[in-house]
Amino acid sequence: MSDQSSGAGRARGLIRAPQDFYGGLVLIALAVFSLYAGRDLSGMHGFSFGPGTAPRLFAWLLIGFGVLITIIGVMFDGPRLERWSARGVILTTASILVFAATVRPLGLIISSFAAFMVSAAATSETRWVETVIAGAAMSAGCAILFPYVLNLPFQLWPQF
Repeated sequence: MSDQSSGAGRARGLIRAPQDFYGGLVLIALAVFSLYAGRDLSGMHGFSFGPGTAPRLFAWLLIGFGVLITIIGVMFDGPRLERWSARGVILTTASILVFAATVRPLGLIISSFAAFMVSAAATSETRWVETVIAGAAMSAGCAILFPYVLNLPFQLWPQF
């Protein structure tokens, strides 16, 4: 019995902050995937940025932060891994899919509001009156930011 407990102690000693350690590994994996996904995009040519410059820059920064967080997970004590619910992951992913599926037929305002509401359902701590107000404010911000400030060609409302 003491062999099992000493083995667990050694494993705990190697990874002192499991949340940080595994979180850093996930960040590294995400960055490596983004480098792979953007491999066909041209990079920087002289002083002009290509479409792959910013994604590569951010991916390498994410790798750097991931390595740093992983090292922190090995060197410093921290919290153990907690149980997590699939609800948050599923509804956050669903909110992205709702936005992607509705932005063209329903317009930016309705689709951003719907995506905000779906993502808010990812936690049981949501206070719906405040969430509706925040969703309306975020949708109004999107309606100003994307077509007017950034001059992107989004339709704001459905076209029937």
